[in-house]
Amino acid sequence: MFQELLTSRRFLPIFICQFLSALNDNFIKNALVILILFKLGSANSGLLVTLAGATLIIPFFVLSALGGELADRYDKARVAQALKLAEIPVAAIAAAGFITNSLVLLFAALALFGILAAVFGPIKYGILPDHLETAELPAANALVEGATFLAILGGTIAGGIAMASDGGAALVPPLAVAALLMIFAACGWASAKAILPTGAAEPDLPITRNPFASTFRLIAELRRDRRLWIGGLITSWFWLAGVVALTVLPTLVKQGLGGSEHVVTAGLALFTIGIALGSAVAAFASKGRPNLALVPIGALLMAVFALDSAWVLWGLAPLGTAVTPLELAASATGIRLAVDLVGLSAAGGLFIVPSFAAVQAWAPADRRARVVAAVSILNAGGMTIGLVGLMVLQLTGTSFAAIMALLGIANLLAVALVLRAWGRQGVQDIALFLFRSVY
Repeated sequence: MFQELLTSRRFLPIFICQFLSALNDNFIKNALVILILFKLGSANSGLLVTLAGATLIIPFFVLSALGGELADRYDKARVAQALKLAEIPVAAIAAAGFITNSLVLLFAALALFGILAAVFGPIKYGILPDHLETAELPAANALVEGATFLAILGGTIAGGIAMASDGGAALVPPLAVAALLMIFAACGWASAKAILPTGAAEPDLPITRNPFASTFRLIAELRRDRRLWIGGLITSWFWLAGVVALTVLPTLVKQGLGGSEHVVTAGLALFTIGIALGSAVAAFASKGRPNLALVPIGALLMAVFALDSAWVLWGLAPLGTAVTPLELAASATGIRLAVDLVGLSAAGGLFIVPSFAAVQAWAPADRRARVVAAVSILNAGGMTIGLVGLMVLQLTGTSFAAIMALLGIANLLAVALVLRAWGRQGVQDIALFLFRSVY
């Protein structure tokens, strides 16, 4: 099914469009992370890294509702085209930031990319059920999630290269970095132009001018449907846990292990590989409809790998100064942490793909984009809670081992809550999944 989707105009343009958008977002974010950790080297570098993540995420809480209303009132393809066109001048601001090495311009561009991404989110996910069958949604979501984390990896590598230097001289000319950003933005707009039209789901829908009012109204509407509400809360847990793991990883590598920027890139590469593997397994196991059995199983595995990484980190001193990936891989500690990282992210793929595909399939067609927007708000709220909690833990000097242990314990609670929320259907899916696995 993956090949069929990737060669179909029903899916390919939106796939490319969202990939390029996420690539630019994460290029800037991770260039900032490398700049903060390895160039500035301030005592508050961990907090600044967390702030970079918050700058990209917080707009989702305020503006996702607006994106959902626009997507339901107008043709989703046309709205996507307008947003991707607006990304070109934002990319120009980021390009200027790289040319002048300005933190202010780079943070401003990151905030603007976050705003556009927040409005685009309900379109990105809401358009899939308009063009695809329900049986295709798990595979489509697996591809979208895999591409998102591939964009994170690509952005991390490109951002690291953009910030790399040799004896004080940049390895890549700033003008080349700026040109690459502009090319990505232009290609994103071109791919949006190729998205098939959807028509307006509800052309008479009024657009709420107050984003906070529309945000709380969408949340209230989502709560009226218990199944969708629970599904939204479950997907938001993935993003809370994921943003904590992704945000703490660079600082853990630098301060906890003594690793170089190349180890940061390698760690995020392993995280991406794990997400892709877990998403692929989830898509394969979801034949005909989303397989809800994978959700509590994924949460349980996330807990196991998070707790094991906490055990490894407990009392561990930095392994050296600017440790390379090969040096880390030569140690038993490095190998075990790598396995935990891949396992944690793969479990996350098992968790998110069927849960979000279920929300898409359950949402009524005439308000699907607003349902997706409401879920995006919950996701942003979960990520914000995770980032604020992480900042508090960092300010109080909590160890990396304790942070990972708390994440593991929280995932154990998530297992129980998922089973309780989805009740009979979830238990039946687990029994059927285990039966098919054995026989």
